[in-house]
Amino acid sequence: MSAALALLQGCAAYRDIRPGSILGISSQERLTPVGKSETDASPVVEQETVTVPFLEEPAPPADYVVGPGDVLFINVNGQPEFSSISASSIASSLHPLLGNRVDGSGNIQFPIVGSVQVGGLTLPQIQKRLQELLTKYIKEPWVIVEVTEYKSHPLYLLGAFKNSGTYYMDRPLNVLQGIALANGYDPSANLSGARIIRDKKVMPVDVYDLLTRGDQRQNVWLKPGDTIFIPDTKNQQVFVFGAVKKGGPVPMTSKGLTLAEAIATAEIRDTGYDINHIRIIRSISATRGELIVVDFERILRGKALPFMLKEGDIVFVPKSGLGDWNDAINELLPSLQTVSAILQPFVSIKYLRQ
Repeated sequence: MSAALALLQGCAAYRDIRPGSILGISSQERLTPVGKSETDASPVVEQETVTVPFLEEPAPPADYVVGPGDVLFINVNGQPEFSSISASSIASSLHPLLGNRVDGSGNIQFPIVGSVQVGGLTLPQIQKRLQELLTKYIKEPWVIVEVTEYKSHPLYLLGAFKNSGTYYMDRPLNVLQGIALANGYDPSANLSGARIIRDKKVMPVDVYDLLTRGDQRQNVWLKPGDTIFIPDTKNQQVFVFGAVKKGGPVPMTSKGLTLAEAIATAEIRDTGYDINHIRIIRSISATRGELIVVDFERILRGKALPFMLKEGDIVFVPKSGLGDWNDAINELLPSLQTVSAILQPFVSIKYLRQ
């Protein structure tokens, strides 16, 4: 059994050393800054920043587009028999509907005229359509159409918002305007993990850079049905996969988590691993991350400082003789797909988005 393996299997008794400590080895050499000598204090042997292109889309039409669930109030020449509601209908109901609700097919039931398709149209377009239909009954009709209830353009603000919930857009909104609906985010918000979900996919929008650096390129237009999710800083975790016995999430403590502690929890298997090239995928934000290769044996031998993990890190212990990052990602993909719902947005966009 190699000395490194013996150290690894003894991880339960392993204690991280403080930066600048004098090592208890024969030479009593002090750890030195990165790149200064062979007793390099950093175990990182490779580090690469990776980005994904951010979302670029044209601005939506300025006019509101009516859809199912909306309620319209329609006034025709001031004549109640052609309008959305009459005095008799108010008198006959304790809770009258003050308007015409658009049904699931995008239609309204309009007095005299009957069923009218309005879904997908703007208010001026609906007015024009009704005027054309009413010319059979009224000479030169004029029509006023207003939205009294906005229900077709939901926006879901979930997670660490001050007032999370479902909101309905009454006009085109960008990300900042959407967040403002919930009166902003909570102090416990983990902004680096913030994401926009559209059609069950995480979109390449860097909410972190928008909120912390004012990057207006990320202030994209929202679409009906979008979800803005901001996790909190509770229950943080990393993920360990590869040549380990207990692959999956590893919870972080309030004091943080080192690479040695995470691997010890996952229990490296007895044979068939490469601890000199531990690979780590680190998310910085939704569109930025890092690919890091760590020589874990240097840490175990006291030749390098402990490597602190960050929330959402994906640690991959490769098999012996594994090739480059492409090989590592291909081996990781099945494991990542099993926990895709709780991964950081960068990982989902870069490696899992179809």
